[in-house]
Amino acid sequence: MEEELKCPVCGSLFKDPILLPCSHNVCLACARNITVQTPEGETPVQSRASGSSDYDYLDMDKMSLYSETDSGYGSYTPCQLKSPNGVRVFPPTIPHRHCSLTCPLCHRSVSLDERGLRGFPRNRLLEAIVTRYQQNRASSSSSSSSSSSSSAVKCQLCDRNPVDASVMCEQCDVYYCNACQQRCHPSRGPLAKHRLVPPKNPAAGGAASGGGGSGGSGQQPPATARKPATCVDHEAENFSMFCCSCKAPVCVKCLEEGRHAKHDVKPLAAMWKQHKCQLSQALNGVSDKAKDAKEFLVQLKNLLQQIQENGVEFEACLVAQCDSLIEALTRQKAKLLTKVTKEKEYKLKVARDQITHCTMKLRQTTGMMEYCLEVLKENDPSGFLQISDALIKRVTSSQDQWVKGALEPKVSPDFDLTLNTDSLLQTILQLDFLESSPSVPAAPLLQLEKCCTRNNSATLAWRVIAPSASPIEGYVLELDDGNGGQYREVYVGKETVCTVDGLHFNSSYNARVKAYNAIGVGPYSKTVVLKTSDVAWFTFDPTSAHRDIVLSNENQTVSCNSYDDRVVLGTAAFSKGVHYWEVTIDRYDNHPDPAFGIARINTMKDMMLGKDDKAWAMYVDNNRSWFMHNNSHTNRAEGGIAKGSTVGVLLDLTKHSLTFYVNKVQHGPTAFENLDGVFVPAVSLNRNVQVTLLTGLELPKNIKQ
Repeated sequence: MEEELKCPVCGSLFKDPILLPCSHNVCLACARNITVQTPEGETPVQSRASGSSDYDYLDMDKMSLYSETDSGYGSYTPCQLKSPNGVRVFPPTIPHRHCSLTCPLCHRSVSLDERGLRGFPRNRLLEAIVTRYQQNRASSSSSSSSSSSSSAVKCQLCDRNPVDASVMCEQCDVYYCNACQQRCHPSRGPLAKHRLVPPKNPAAGGAASGGGGSGGSGQQPPATARKPATCVDHEAENFSMFCCSCKAPVCVKCLEEGRHAKHDVKPLAAMWKQHKCQLSQALNGVSDKAKDAKEFLVQLKNLLQQIQENGVEFEACLVAQCDSLIEALTRQKAKLLTKVTKEKEYKLKVARDQITHCTMKLRQTTGMMEYCLEVLKENDPSGFLQISDALIKRVTSSQDQWVKGALEPKVSPDFDLTLNTDSLLQTILQLDFLESSPSVPAAPLLQLEKCCTRNNSATLAWRVIAPSASPIEGYVLELDDGNGGQYREVYVGKETVCTVDGLHFNSSYNARVKAYNAIGVGPYSKTVVLKTSDVAWFTFDPTSAHRDIVLSNENQTVSCNSYDDRVVLGTAAFSKGVHYWEVTIDRYDNHPDPAFGIARINTMKDMMLGKDDKAWAMYVDNNRSWFMHNNSHTNRAEGGIAKGSTVGVLLDLTKHSLTFYVNKVQHGPTAFENLDGVFVPAVSLNRNVQVTLLTGLELPKNIKQ
C-alpha cells in the first residue's frame, strides 16, 4: 500500500496531492517543478473528445522538439536533475501564460489555463489516506520504541548503542539523532520538502499502541477534523453535486453559471455511495482472484514436489525395463551360442570320423599296392599265376571302395544358421514412450510384401506401428477408381487383411488405409500402387451356377444333367476395357443349341441365356445362329458348330459392343451395341453339350483393331 501513496516525482508520501486529468496524482510542489513553458503560439497537441476524455496524448519526447535554436525564450530544456524515482525535475520558472504539464507516469501532456496549477483539483481523499497511514505507522513505531525504552525515543539509524532521537521525519516516519539526520536526511534536495518535528515522548502520552498493546500507555490524540472539500473555481463553496459527464464534483454556483446545464448531474452523496458500492464489488472480484492465485501457488508447489518424486520413480522404472530387456537379450544370446556350439561340435565330429575312416582305407590301399608291386617283381610264372586271380579280385574290390563321393567332405565349413536382427534392431530404434494422453491412432503401415493382385482382385495387409493410448476400434481402406480419381471406401472393420474383388483389368489402383478409435480418425498411411492383370483369367463359378450344372477340370469344363437349358456364369466381372475369351465344344450330340455371351449377375439360371433382359447372347446349332436379348431373336447367320469348334466372345466396353467369332471368324455383324455397366461371362447348355473355357487370351490377329 505504501507504494500507492508515494509521489512519482519525489518518491515520498503525497503532500498536498493534486489530481491530473489522466487520473494520476502528484504533489503540488512537484507539479511546479515539472511544469514547462512552451513557445508563443505553440501548445501541446490537444485532444479530440473521445468518450469521456477531455485531454489528449502527447508523445513521450514531445518536449525534445523545442530546442534553444527554435525558441526565442532561451533554454527551457529539462535539466539533468532527477527525483529519487528517476523523473526529470524542471527548474522553477517565471509564471507564463503558455505552460504545460506532463504526467510523469503516462506521459500525457495538458496545457495550463490562466488559473495555473489551481485548475487541478486537490485529491483530499488521497490526502486523508496518507494522513491516516502516517498516524498508524507512527503509532506502531512509537509502540515498538516504547517497549525498548521507557524514558526516551532512540534513533532508529544508529548502528550501535543508539542515542536519543532529536527529530522525526513525518514523511519518512523515522527517528533521527543529530548525526544520523545530517548524514542520512540532509535538509537539501528532494528531502528539503520533508517536515522534521521533535520526537514525541511515549511517557508523556505522545505515542501509544494503536491496538492497546503492552508497549505503550498513552493514547493517540484524535485526528483533527478534515475540512470539507471546496470548489476550485469557487473556494467559498463546498462540493454538493457530481457531474457524470465531466467526472468531477461541482458546487451550486457551478450549476448556476450553466457550465453543466446539459450534463448529467447527480447528488454528491448518492454518487459517493454508488461508486463505493462499485469499487467494493470490483474489489471483491479482485480478492477472489487473489485467493484463487494463492491456492494455485500452493497447487504449483505441490506439483513441483510430485514432479520430483514421479521423475525419480519413472527413471527407476525405465532403468528396470531396459535392464530387463538386456537380461532377456543376454539369455537369448546364451541359447543361440549353445546352438552354434552344438553345430560346430557336430561338424567337427563328422570331419574327424571321415578323416579316420579315409586314413584307414588309404593305409590299406597303400599296403596292398606295395604288396602288388612286389608280386609283379616275381619271375616265376607258375607261382605268379597261383595268386594272380585272387590278387586281381582284391585290387578290383579295393578300387570299388573309392566310389563317387567317397573323397568329398560330408560337412560344409559354412554354418547354415542365419540370425535375422533387422526387425529387432528396428524395434529397438523405434523404442519410445507411449502417449499417456488419449489420442487418435498413428498411421498404419502397409506391408508391401503381403500386398498383391490376382486377376482383377487386390489383397492388402497392414499393421500398426505404434499403438495409441486408446485401443483401435477399426480401419478404413480406400481405393481410387483406377484412373487417379477420387478415393472411395472399400472396407471398414477390425481386420488387417482385405481382398477387394471386381476391379478393372489392366488398371493401376492407389490404396491407403487409416485407423480410428474413440478419440477420432488417425492420418492415412502411405499410398501403395496395385496393378491388375492385363488380361482376364477366370473360370466358371460353381456358387452361382444352376444345380443341374456339373463342373470339372478345375471349374473350366461344364456339362449339364438336364435336357433343359441351364445357365452358368464366370468368376470375373467386367466394366471397363476390352476382353476376349473362347469356349471349346468338347461334346455335341443331337444338334442342341447352346448359347454364349454375357449377363448381369442376377440373370435367370433355368432358361436359355438371353431370354430375359439381363443377358446378351448368341445361340447356335449345327447350321445357323441367332442373337438373343430379352427373348428377341435377331440377325440370323448361316454356319454352325460341331465337336471341336471354338466360339469366341469379344466384349469391348470402350466401344460398348459385343461381337462373336466361330472358329476365329466373325459370325455375323456386331451383336449388340450401347452396352454399359458390369457384365460377367455366361453360357447356357443342356445334357447334349460339354464345353471348356479358355481365358487369358490375346485378341486374334484378324480382329485386332
